[in-house]
Amino acid sequence: MFPETIETERLRLESRRPENVDLDACYRICSSDPGIDEVTEYVTWDPHETKQETLEFLERGRERWEDHEAADYVIRPRDGEEGVGEIAGFGGFDVDWEKRTAVLGTWLRKRFWGRGYSGERAAALVEVAFEDLDLDIVAVSHRPDNDNSRRAIQRYVDRLGGRREGLLRNHLTFADGSVHDEVRYTIAQEEWREATN
Repeated sequence: MFPETIETERLRLESRRPENVDLDACYRICSSDPGIDEVTEYVTWDPHETKQETLEFLERGRERWEDHEAADYVIRPRDGEEGVGEIAGFGGFDVDWEKRTAVLGTWLRKRFWGRGYSGERAAALVEVAFEDLDLDIVAVSHRPDNDNSRRAIQRYVDRLGGRREGLLRNHLTFADGSVHDEVRYTIAQEEWREATN
């Protein structure tokens, strides 16, 4: 149902599962990579404390994939990019089949910030959502105080024909139980087709 691998001009996305990701490398990144505290400041998970936690993260990716709930990918730079083949981060989308909506999400290691990878990944995943799955809407959100994500999301949502929908109050629950607002954007399939043709 979901493509196992997606290649863009600069990125290779492979399905998030234990057989596609080196557990030791992933654990180092998710637990103690330089900048991990900044990476996890705006996401719903905390740095991993054990290798088992990292394994469960990878297995959850496979399980949700097989249940057709989500398409999650490990993101790696391709040839010609600094860090070729390394884990740059993870990203994908959850699917709400009843609402015909995909919800994008991603996180990148700090050393890969500022390269435009978020937008490149988003464009590829939006294409999968509309062309392969024939969904109606792709949504994405960020915390109001996350300026880096706001700038990246606004750029690619505008380029792909979408719009800012508004603020959802107390919509995100973090691992520590805290509740946060989020700003939501959507791209409709017909808007995307007009913007990209």
